[in-house]
Amino acid sequence: MFNRTQLIGHWHRSEKSGEESFSEFAQLFADGSFVFTFYTYNIDGTLLEEVSEQGDWGLVGDIHFTITKSEIVNNQQYPANMEDEDNYQVYQISQLNDDSFTYQHILTGETFTLSRVAPSTN
Repeated sequence: MFNRTQLIGHWHRSEKSGEESFSEFAQLFADGSFVFTFYTYNIDGTLLEEVSEQGDWGLVGDIHFTITKSEIVNNQQYPANMEDEDNYQVYQISQLNDDSFTYQHILTGETFTLSRVAPSTN
């Protein structure tokens, strides 16, 4: 089992897919809130899209969950539709230490690994 304080801080992951690259910057705060910012770049490094999600997160045993409550696109905040099941996500953590965090989506089976950028300042 994992301790929720292990997740508090700032995390990052990047991947490439064909002609685009993708980067995620995740901020998990002690009060249970989060900000996830997703960046998409084309092959020459030009930013194509930047989207942020805000909401709540938690950890129970090895289960990490998120509830997205709003989205920020082009500096405009939009409330999330709380009836949309895509705003609720559940993951099983397979590895968590001071430097990295690996988890798998319960439904899709997708696995993600984030690296710690900085500990939380909260």
